[in-house]
Amino acid sequence: MGDDAAIDQLPIDVLVHIFLLINSFTDLAQCMCLFCRASSVCKKWKQGVKQSIGRRQSLSFAGWKMDDASTARLLRLAYSLKELNISRGRWGCQISDRGLEDISSAKCVSNLTYISLWGMTGITDKGVVHLTSRANSLQHLNIGGTFITDASLFAIADNCPYLKSVILWSCRHVTTDGVLVLVSKCRKLESINIWGTRIPVDCCIAMLAIRPSLNIKLGGLL
Repeated sequence: MGDDAAIDQLPIDVLVHIFLLINSFTDLAQCMCLFCRASSVCKKWKQGVKQSIGRRQSLSFAGWKMDDASTARLLRLAYSLKELNISRGRWGCQISDRGLEDISSAKCVSNLTYISLWGMTGITDKGVVHLTSRANSLQHLNIGGTFITDASLFAIADNCPYLKSVILWSCRHVTTDGVLVLVSKCRKLESINIWGTRIPVDCCIAMLAIRPSLNIKLGGLL
């Protein structure tokens, strides 16, 4: 029995389980193109990869050199996704505002409870506003190390009522106005990290007046 025939006999559920163990998105993309000389096998592998992505509840692109198109394409398949990490890694995700807009059209976005855009210096308020306008189930958000302004905070405050924690680490363009609106409207907010921002001490006092139990973090990323 040839290798192709042996692979062809693997049940689709077994292939899906194998692909779930692969964290390299480059490898997953290659799996979809293997054995192209045997069309039935190629089709089966593609189906297995797609189903494995569809079952994932967490995806992290940190450390992978992803672009707008490939990231959005994967997200459209990840209909069970709850946690999305596209933070800057060793190589850096090449995600732009256009990519965040494309990602926003994925069905999973409305069910995401965790998003990290940490260190994504190539994005602006335009992309963040677009993404968070659809992330209505969001509970934890990390947008530290970006150049967002109060415009992003206003959008988050309006669209993310379940937000519990937000990291604004080194977001030096946010102001007291944006932070206070966020704390006022996100009534479930438990923790906010404003280390490295230009937020004055008076703002911290005002935040605690609005939400006395709020944990205000002034250092670190956790």
